[in-house]
Amino acid sequence: MTSRVRLGIDFGTTRTVVAAVDRGNYPVLTFEHPDGAAVEWYPSLVAVKGSERVYGWQAWACQQYPGWTIIRSLKRVLEDAGPNTLLQLAEQTVPLVQVLAEMAAALRALLPPEPLEVMLGVPANANSNQRFLTVEAFRSAGCDVIGLLNEPSAASIEYAHKTNIQGTLLVYDLGGGTFDASLVEIGEKTHQVVATEGIATLGGDDFDEILAEMAMSEEDRERLSQAEQFRLLEECRIKKETLNPNSRKIALDMDSVREGWDTVTVPVADYYERCRPLLDETLHVVDDLLATQAPDGIEALYVTGGGSELPTVGRVLREKFGKRVRRSLHARSATAIGLAIQADQEAGYVLSEKFTRYFGVWREGDSGRRITFDPLFPKGTPLPGPDEQPFEIRRRYHPVHNVGHFRYLECSQLTDDGQPSGDVTVWDEIKFPFDPAVRDANGVPVTHSEAAPQQQIEERYSSDASGTVTVTIANTTAGYQRQYKLGRWASEQAPVVPAKPRSRHARRKPPAGKTEAHRR
Repeated sequence: MTSRVRLGIDFGTTRTVVAAVDRGNYPVLTFEHPDGAAVEWYPSLVAVKGSERVYGWQAWACQQYPGWTIIRSLKRVLEDAGPNTLLQLAEQTVPLVQVLAEMAAALRALLPPEPLEVMLGVPANANSNQRFLTVEAFRSAGCDVIGLLNEPSAASIEYAHKTNIQGTLLVYDLGGGTFDASLVEIGEKTHQVVATEGIATLGGDDFDEILAEMAMSEEDRERLSQAEQFRLLEECRIKKETLNPNSRKIALDMDSVREGWDTVTVPVADYYERCRPLLDETLHVVDDLLATQAPDGIEALYVTGGGSELPTVGRVLREKFGKRVRRSLHARSATAIGLAIQADQEAGYVLSEKFTRYFGVWREGDSGRRITFDPLFPKGTPLPGPDEQPFEIRRRYHPVHNVGHFRYLECSQLTDDGQPSGDVTVWDEIKFPFDPAVRDANGVPVTHSEAAPQQQIEERYSSDASGTVTVTIANTTAGYQRQYKLGRWASEQAPVVPAKPRSRHARRKPPAGKTEAHRR
């Protein structure tokens, strides 16, 4: 029988980390850096030139060659993407799902050759489309995806595994491109996710961008070539990651950006002052989470994620939470290790995940005179486990129109009267023929129908462990049905351009389907 290898894969915005299941141990796999060093991460990069595309360390090495465009933070595009989203990479227009599959395949080629069973991590605030696209990318690369976990949930498993803590744990996960905060009730071998919130556009990338802004004026940066832009941000990232609590100055080697340029020195205190508004945003999220979900307090605050290694992050959190702050010894790999532990059948951990947003449909009421929101899966609805049957709900009714017009969406909050608010993600629209005489509902205007009230319509919505939602709409009277896998189908939108990290001066989320272009 062919042996199978189980892995936890943290597909990060800037770095992908992989941990293996090895007889009760969970080692982090290493990759070869272009300079020959062994590193515990794989860069989430794509480089393009003409019709060519390369990924990971190959893409990183392309910074030294003319004509290549290197794209950082591709994962941030997923927030507003769908299975048919087109991605603009330099002169190429490529389906996003294809780029993700190629990136996963490039990583797969560096992993053990045996058949792989993988547990994948996603941001806690990821919508269902992000989850779907992540799973599909690794499945297409030949991996058997056995589960999908929120990244803070995986980090809580890593923490509990080494400490045997029980009680309420607040996970503060500041990664390269996203921030998540989750409350997890931990028992002996059980983890119940109480609630989770986050910011999909805040992470370590933004701290790199701030340092680059302090090193050069915006006007001067506009004059940089693509390769110089990339090298500038890489220099900022490297110097940011070398900071310690005693650092007073940051010396940026601008000669690495363009030969002959002098060193630029940035005072650490000034840099931290510029970063503070972003940290305050994370504290607002934590305050809101604790105010509504943890009135009795927490046992500990577990700090993880590569972005949290910035010394000022720990300082700010200790000012607020004191001795309850626990910093991960594996800030960049805690999530991957937790995913591997969850993938290990012998470890015996049971994690209960939940919907992190409200998912529902706009329906017409009063014969079309008003619109109401039907929250099909309320925020906090438990997801089934990897080996459990999909969770299913049904709606049955007699319609009054010839055609049903279903408009699906996710939202982070509801108003007092039950309407969507907060962060709203609009999904696809479906038209289904209620009247058996209507064969193709697309393009047919919605009108009252004498035949429709005699038909019984049934909607069945099911959600699997990854949060993927499938709907089956049936006319049980006439005996026909159609099935759809729901998502944000962006086939008619203009190609999306990967966005650069947003500084404190540009925190507003752009309209759905459009992101801020940058020169990389």
